[in-house]
Amino acid sequence: MVAARVRHGLFGSQVWRGWMALAVVYVVWGSTYTGIQVAVRAMPPLLMAGTRYLLAGLILYAVVGRAGGHRWAWPGWPAAYSSGVVGLFLLLGGNGLLSWAELRAPSGLAALIIATVPLWMAAIGVAWGRSSPPGRLGWLGVLVGLGGVAVLASPTTEGHLAVTLTLGLLAAALLWAVGSLYARRAPLPASAFLASALEMIVGGLALVLVGLASGEAAQIRWAHIVGAPLVGYVWLVTGGSLLGYTCYVYALKALPSSTVATYAYVNPVVALILGFLLLGQGLTGGSAVAALLITVGVILMVSGPHLARRRERRGGAHPATPDAS
Repeated sequence: MVAARVRHGLFGSQVWRGWMALAVVYVVWGSTYTGIQVAVRAMPPLLMAGTRYLLAGLILYAVVGRAGGHRWAWPGWPAAYSSGVVGLFLLLGGNGLLSWAELRAPSGLAALIIATVPLWMAAIGVAWGRSSPPGRLGWLGVLVGLGGVAVLASPTTEGHLAVTLTLGLLAAALLWAVGSLYARRAPLPASAFLASALEMIVGGLALVLVGLASGEAAQIRWAHIVGAPLVGYVWLVTGGSLLGYTCYVYALKALPSSTVATYAYVNPVVALILGFLLLGQGLTGGSAVAALLITVGVILMVSGPHLARRRERRGGAHPATPDAS
């Protein structure tokens, strides 16, 4: 009886479910970089990303949106508005730019640039007054991580990324960070699944509209959407969107944003391995150094505030306010 209660308390807790959701994000989202790279070989990037999220959002809403009988749940305008804003930042901004960049940027290197999300989250959180300064180690992490980005974009680095691609991916990471921080405080629907569905519907629809406005419809080659591109697209809808994105939204509700941000230094490892195994993409010496710098920078950024609070407690000072962003 006691053991049953312990198991229920451990595995039934929101925090535990948050960690399980984050574990899914670690692995599944790392694979989506490869999926995007394969899918955009046959589909224009914005329409690919837009239809992917719109389809996944509609499926999820059809499954979890029932409020009873034949009536569909409506969370109210404040929650719907907030969900739409999050969807625009994360999907139209973040994933739209990522999908565009992967037309030319190797999936593993794109994942490394997106790994700077925690650096932006820390800087923006301090600027907004939503988190305490990350301390010396944290700021050192920001500098080290951005130094890795500079190495990756340097013309002297073999296999470097073009400046336009680097800036596009940095903008994607910045927009994703803003959307994630906003989601922590926004009046989103109580159900993480309903919030995910609305965000994907709004973000996906916006991507489709922007893609159509930019003339991507004329670039569709239906005969090429077979084999690997079709498999990649289906995986993006099911694994990346329905499973991965929903788990990310749930993890943001259940865990501190600094903890959720750790996915950023697991995803590139998965993306680099799959890029090598499935796409034949390798790391040059320069890009390996950049990968190391970005990973170390993110680790310092995430762990710096916690180490600073431990030192303050040992020294008898009042602990700093925990990051609630």
